[in-house]
Amino acid sequence: MDWLAVALLLLGLLAVATGLLPTEPASDVLARIGPLLVFLATVIVLAELTGKAEVFDVVATWVARVGRGSYALLFGLCVLFASVTTITLNLDTTAVLLTPVMLALATRVGIAAVPLAMTTVWLANTASLLLPVSNLTNLLAADRVALTPTGMAATMWAPQAAALGATMACLWVFYWRRGRRGAERYAPPEPPRPADPVLLRVCALACAAFLVALLVDLVPLWAASSAAALVVVVAFAVRRRAEVRWSLVPWRLLVLVPGMFLVVETVSAHGLHEVLARLIGTEESPLGVLRTAAVGAGFSNALNNLPAYVAGEAVVPLAHHDQLLGLLIGVNVGPLVTPWASLATLLWFERCRWHGTRIALGRFMGTSLVLAVTGTVGAVGALVVTG
Repeated sequence: MDWLAVALLLLGLLAVATGLLPTEPASDVLARIGPLLVFLATVIVLAELTGKAEVFDVVATWVARVGRGSYALLFGLCVLFASVTTITLNLDTTAVLLTPVMLALATRVGIAAVPLAMTTVWLANTASLLLPVSNLTNLLAADRVALTPTGMAATMWAPQAAALGATMACLWVFYWRRGRRGAERYAPPEPPRPADPVLLRVCALACAAFLVALLVDLVPLWAASSAAALVVVVAFAVRRRAEVRWSLVPWRLLVLVPGMFLVVETVSAHGLHEVLARLIGTEESPLGVLRTAAVGAGFSNALNNLPAYVAGEAVVPLAHHDQLLGLLIGVNVGPLVTPWASLATLLWFERCRWHGTRIALGRFMGTSLVLAVTGTVGAVGALVVTG
């Protein structure tokens, strides 16, 4: 990851320096992703310190206690928790904030961490279709087709339901059923006892305020995350100053993202636009919409879903709203197979590594491919049927 991030940034800067990528489009790209970078940096700092304050451990413990030892009930609670978080907030926020909750749950209860981790990463992506705030690609698409939050929900409820159904089926078959999880029941944990209740309350309130700010949509995403992170940093500086370190900032992702966008913009300027135009086509028939979704999903797994959406949007005719929504399904539900297919997945891998949870890459990619195909096809079919 370190070498990949540095290499992509150097390639992007070299393209600008040599004129392969003109200065104006390069500036436009960096201006467009600037708020995203601020959000990523601040929300990860927020998540790191909130985890150190044991907020995630407390939440995980209460989820496990509500499950009362039943894996089926715990499965339903985790799916509901991850889906609602993604739909009402943002998939990257889910990957950062909810992954530690799930992993802490596994530690607290003494159960396998991988089923809980896979629930988070899959639903962070597949549950991100319903509202503009659910995914940064949704914000771009909603602006393009002039959909309000309620209008987008009215349009995308059926594709979202289809994607969730496919996700639940794959999660149970591949990770949650008795033969995979390795136990019949689990023992609910004792009530939590945090080491610093004051710090826990401050961090919990900061996270809650962040979520409310996103729901009411009065301030930009980056402003809400910055304010919440500032409150938490100040609280730690007062009570546990040693925990506030520069290493909390996710330098790797802050280097990777601009480099990735500059490289994709350079490739687009030298033939990718024409290739995508031929692959996507201009048909708004059911097969045309499915074709657009498939191209978006494939391109997302090859590079990343954000530049895939931006590049695909540029070649979809302005009046072809169904085709654009098909592209949106492809870049939201489809980017599950490769670790770099979405920022949420990259953030998730970071959280898993921080926790010490090992993810077998071959199994991850194989099972994710099944979900990417079934989820994308099901969601497109629901979009076509409901109009």
